[in-house]
Order: sequence, then C-alpha cells, then structure tokens
Amino acid sequence: MASDLRRKEQLPELTDRIVATYSQLKTINHLGHCPLPKYDEIVSVVEDLKDIIFPGYRRREGLHIGNVTYHVGDLIDGLHDKLTRQTARALRHDDRVVGNTDPLADCTDYDAKGQAMAIEFLETIPRVREVLSTDVQAAYDGDPACKSPDEVIFCYPGLEAITVYRLAHELYRLGVPFIPRMMSEWAHQKTGIDIHPGATIGHHFFIDHGTGVVIGQTCEIGDHVKIYQGVTLGALSFATDGDGNLVRDSKRHPTIEDRVVIYANATILGGRTVIGHHSVIGSSVWLTHSVEPHTTVTMEKPKLRIRSEMPDELLPEANYQI
Repeated sequence: MASDLRRKEQLPELTDRIVATYSQLKTINHLGHCPLPKYDEIVSVVEDLKDIIFPGYRRREGLHIGNVTYHVGDLIDGLHDKLTRQTARALRHDDRVVGNTDPLADCTDYDAKGQAMAIEFLETIPRVREVLSTDVQAAYDGDPACKSPDEVIFCYPGLEAITVYRLAHELYRLGVPFIPRMMSEWAHQKTGIDIHPGATIGHHFFIDHGTGVVIGQTCEIGDHVKIYQGVTLGALSFATDGDGNLVRDSKRHPTIEDRVVIYANATILGGRTVIGHHSVIGSSVWLTHSVEPHTTVTMEKPKLRIRSEMPDELLPEANYQI
C-alpha cells in the first residue's frame, strides 16, 4: 500500500508536464472562452434530419398523415435551435483560426449569421428529399439482389453515406465551416465510404457495397452514375505556390460524366481527368488521363498461377495451369 501511495505522488508532477505541452503545442488544444461546435450535437442534427427525410423508417413509429406535421414541425423547431447555435460557434471559431481575428473583440453577430444560415439550410430539405428519392430508385434499379426500395432505405450503407453527403453539401455550399466535414467523417466511420462535402454529385447516384470508396473535394459526378466498393476518385498531385505551400482551391479531382459505371477498386486521379458519358471503367483500372464517351476501359486478363507445397508424389492428377 505504501508503495502504491508513493507512485501516486508522482501524478501531480506528471500533470504539470502534460499542461506544459499546452503552451508548446498550441495547434492541438483549444483553451479559451469561445465554445466550439459539439460533435454530439452535430450527430444529433444528422439523426433528426434523417427522421425528416425518411419519416417512419427511423426512430419514430406510428406516424400517419394526421400526426406527421406535428412531428416534423417539432423536429424543424429543434433543428433551428441546434443549427443556429452550432453554426454560430463554427463561424466564430473559423474567424479565430483562419481569419486570425479575436472573436471576443469582434462586433460580428455570430448568432444572427448562424440563424440565417440555419434557416437557409432547412429550406433545402424538400429539394434534398427529391434527389435522395432518385438515389433510392437507382439502388433498387441497379441491384438485382434488392427486393424493394424499402430494403435500400433500411440496409444500404451507400444510401446512408449519400444522405449525409447531400445534407453536408448544402451546408458546405452555404459556407458553414467545420460542420459539413464533421458530418461526412461521422458517415465515413459508420459506412467506410468517404465523400467530401465539397464534391458535386448529380441525381440517381448509386454506390454498391461501398466499403473503401473515396470521393475527393473537387470531384464532379454527373447523373445516373454507379460505382462499386474500393473506388477512389482522387488527386494526382498537389499544386504548390512559390513558398511551397499547398494551393487549396484548385481542381484536383476527376470529372465523371453521366451514366458512367466504375467497377471495384478502380482508381481515377487528377483534376484534368474526365471520364466521358456512358463509359465503363473496369475493376482495378488505374487512370490518370481522360477517356472519350462510350469507352470501356479494362485491365488485360491476368494469369492465375497456383503453386502447391506438397511433394509431387502426393499431388492429385490435375492440370494446375489456368
């Protein structure tokens, strides 16, 4: 027991050493009076939004035409308050870390700006629902294993990722900092699908299976596009300025035109890369240049080799060349 107490006496000194790093490593701590966006609140916002977009499929049961208006109105009212508060926090913090201003000394009315952005975002929900209905239909039409659109809503991680992306994209388009990325990274954790909220994606978009899909910030995707697991739509290289700093607003990711199919583990890179409409990109293809419309791109058939470590006399009589 005495030994345990002596060990515990070391903890105040350890605490002092940890706190000392807060002054040295200022980029990974926030010590101040300006509250930050709360991750749990952003997740709550997403769950409320999904309840509105897919009423009856999520948390609330027993909805019908007689009570759904009250239910949605209650959610909208709560979302207004949550989004106003979290957006104001995000705007204030963004001014501090990006704009290098002191939010406490600034006269900007962040609450008013947050409320205006929150209302403008909520106004997009009917349009987002319309586009998501096309995504559900695309999944049902594109997967013979699917028995109904309800199965897509209940079960498909691709729709989950696309839903959060479409909501995050509207906030991104309005200029809300931090929150769109927090939303998309939460969806990334849940589904294994990484869609940057800055990407532009048309209607009837279908991600089949989905695990490992990456869609970069400046990617442009047309209508009726279908992609499979492991597809990367990424950057080929990162431009730098004269001081060697990354140029952050350049087009770095490919453009995928209408009615393109991209099969599993294909990688398409570069801001100048355009995949023409009605093209098919085969599995495991690596592309860094454009292809014309109505083009099929595939890898040459690989040669499969099977080698056994068994002694020759124990091998069955079979032809192992394939």
